[in-house]
Amino acid sequence: MSEMQNSNPTIINSADLPTRLRPIVPYKSSTYGSEFFSSVLPSFAADTLSDYSPSPSESESDDDSMEEPIDEQEIYDLISTISDPEHPISLGALAVVSLPDISVKPSLPGVPVSPLRTVTVLITPTITHCSLATVIGLGVRVRLEQSLPPRFRVDVQIKEGTHSTADEVNKQLADKERVAAALENGTLMGVIAKMLETCQ
Repeated sequence: MSEMQNSNPTIINSADLPTRLRPIVPYKSSTYGSEFFSSVLPSFAADTLSDYSPSPSESESDDDSMEEPIDEQEIYDLISTISDPEHPISLGALAVVSLPDISVKPSLPGVPVSPLRTVTVLITPTITHCSLATVIGLGVRVRLEQSLPPRFRVDVQIKEGTHSTADEVNKQLADKERVAAALENGTLMGVIAKMLETCQ
C-alpha cells in the first residue's frame, strides 16, 4: 500500500466500545503439564483443572448448544477487534463496524422452526473513496465464516451513502465466485491474515 488514504481518522477509545467479552483468564496447568491442552481443550481436561467449572452453556447437550442464540453483540465482539489494513487500529475503534449496523435475522422468516440465520454487517469506510473497502469487507466475511456455525449466512455490505463506489463493492462482496477467487490470491490473504491477528 503506497500512500495512506486517511492519515488522521477519528478513533473511539476502546474502553467506550460495547462488548460482552470477559477478560481472558488463563487456565492453570493440567496434570498433563501442557498449557496447550488446558487452554485448547478445557472440556476434556476439566477434571484435572483445579479452578475450572463449566459454564451453563458448556454443560448443555450438543444439540442445545447448537441452537444457542447468537446475537448482534456477539457478532460485534467477533469483528470489532479486526485491525484496519492501513492503521494499527481496530475496525471498532475506527467505527468502520458498529453495533447498530449489525443484524441477525431468520433466513427463512416463513419457517419459524428453521435454525438458519442471516448475519448482515454494514461497514462504514473511514473515507468515501477508500480503495480498501472491499478488503475490509472480505476480512469481516472471513472472520465470521470461520467463527460461526454453518447454519449462519453472512452478508457484508457498505453502508448506504458512505462510499463513492458502494454498489460495485457490494456486488463484489455478494458474488460467491468473486469472493472465492479473491481468497485464492496469496497477497490478499496475507493482508487479511494480518488484519485478523488482532482478533480476540
